[in-house]
Amino acid sequence: MRKTCKYKLIPTPEQARALEVVLSRGHTLYNVALEQRRTWWQRGQGIGATYSRHANELPDLKAACPEYSEVHSHVVQDVLRRGDTTYQAFFHRVQDGETPGSPRFQGKGRYTRFISPQYGNGAVLDGGLLSRSKIGRIPIRLHRPLGGTPKTVTLSREADGWYAWICCAEVPTEPLPLTGNETGIDVGWKVFLVRADGEYGEHPRHHRNAEKGVKKAQRCVSRRTNGSKRWWNAVGQRAKQHQQVKRQRGDFHHKTALCLVRQYEVISLEDLQLRNLSRRPTVKQDGNGGYEHNGAARKAGRTKSINDVGWYSFRRILTCKAAWAGKRVAALPPAVTTQECRGCGARIFKRLSVRTQVCTTCGLILDRDEHAARTMLASGRAGPSGGNLARWGERSLRSPAL
Repeated sequence: MRKTCKYKLIPTPEQARALEVVLSRGHTLYNVALEQRRTWWQRGQGIGATYSRHANELPDLKAACPEYSEVHSHVVQDVLRRGDTTYQAFFHRVQDGETPGSPRFQGKGRYTRFISPQYGNGAVLDGGLLSRSKIGRIPIRLHRPLGGTPKTVTLSREADGWYAWICCAEVPTEPLPLTGNETGIDVGWKVFLVRADGEYGEHPRHHRNAEKGVKKAQRCVSRRTNGSKRWWNAVGQRAKQHQQVKRQRGDFHHKTALCLVRQYEVISLEDLQLRNLSRRPTVKQDGNGGYEHNGAARKAGRTKSINDVGWYSFRRILTCKAAWAGKRVAALPPAVTTQECRGCGARIFKRLSVRTQVCTTCGLILDRDEHAARTMLASGRAGPSGGNLARWGERSLRSPAL
């Protein structure tokens, strides 16, 4: 398997300034390359700006701007490759008929990392130091050993300093003993999840609990003069507040996922379309004088709660840990999981506010979330041909950093 480990860097003030310079050069180059693509497209010259064309112009760029000679060539090439990847994803969305979302210019606060695509050529570990070409030997806190073969090194700037993300390939897995147990889980925003056996996992509500401190930090930013030194200090304090919430949520997800993987061999859950659940509501007038909305208006008041739970992040971590331990996670379509009775199969329509499953045919009375978890368990056992669920199987997700 591939595994990415995240380590804290402890640079000197001179090294920190050098890292900021590299980040600034990459940020400027990314925006210039994007502007060039847009200009060529608007002029209609019939010439497509590709990664190869931009890479061939790098010698001329370094001759005209000598400061780019101070940045490792692989870092500069990766900046152009990132821009090309963004445009290729944009064209794929257009072809698939999705909302394209044109690539946009990156502000100073949004461009926060640069990559060395080849380990050993520009970046290499030397004991407790990370040797970075044209920057120096940076102390690194190796809290866990690396496994496998290092491939890439990414340096990122966060609210509390710099971090190194080292991606390794051919990392041996660590299978856990097979228990033979299966379960289905249903996630929510009032309780974090419900298992098929009726056990509940409480939702800690990290953002809700930290909302007072976040609002206070935001008020400090609003009262400062934009761009001043005190404004930048307030922005840093606000970022640390959000970083703490993010880390608390991630720690909770990791511990909950590990608990599930240790107990169960197969875990079935809903393949929720989170983008539709948390999107902004839009209302427009139809041709008959009425109004129609995109289905998100009723969810507008729950968007903060949905984002606070972090369902997608949890599912990504759970899938990674399950694959690492030799277990399996099945992502199943969520359609009619709470409408069809588990006792007799009758379709009973009920609004989201109704939290109890009451079947008038067979008399089954069950909590709605527990009923959905049992449906997930039964559908996972049935496999591709079970019930009315059209799609079944594992979802390939990006592995989180450990």
